[in-house]
Amino acid sequence: MTWKLPKIGLISAVVLFILDQVLKWLVIGPIGLAYEGAERDVLPFFTLRNVHNPGVSLGFLRASNATSTWLLVAMTGAIAIAVLVWMWRERNRQDQFALGMIAGGALGNILDRVRLGYVQDYADLHFGAWSPFLNFNLADAAITVGVLILLARALLVRDKPRVDEADVEKSNA
Repeated sequence: MTWKLPKIGLISAVVLFILDQVLKWLVIGPIGLAYEGAERDVLPFFTLRNVHNPGVSLGFLRASNATSTWLLVAMTGAIAIAVLVWMWRERNRQDQFALGMIAGGALGNILDRVRLGYVQDYADLHFGAWSPFLNFNLADAAITVGVLILLARALLVRDKPRVDEADVEKSNA
């Protein structure tokens, strides 16, 4: 088996990681939402809000001390490594891209947890008083979209099987 560099996956991971960190810096720094709870309405349905998230999705596994924070770092780090290994082995470019989105988002949130002890969230999408999502960040969105792409491709798309050159040579012999 020949290993090829998953360029599209690595590029998407790096771009998402950098964008995630830049957006978090912008919200806390230049936009001025420096303290937890600070907020600024951007659109009638979108508010920037500084939220420190000590847990994972939907408030599960909240880290209440340094030990639990580092356990979350270890757990999410192991998942990120598994995603990167999968990406490296994946031949399909669309799946590589989706896995890169997941890896880049995971690495952005891991860096937050290592640097800050929590994940920096800032986006609040709402419709009046109804808020269908918890506060999130670009990394969270990238992970979600990456997973949805993988699920949609797994359930709805049938790729043509690749013909291995070794099989073709054997059948021609």
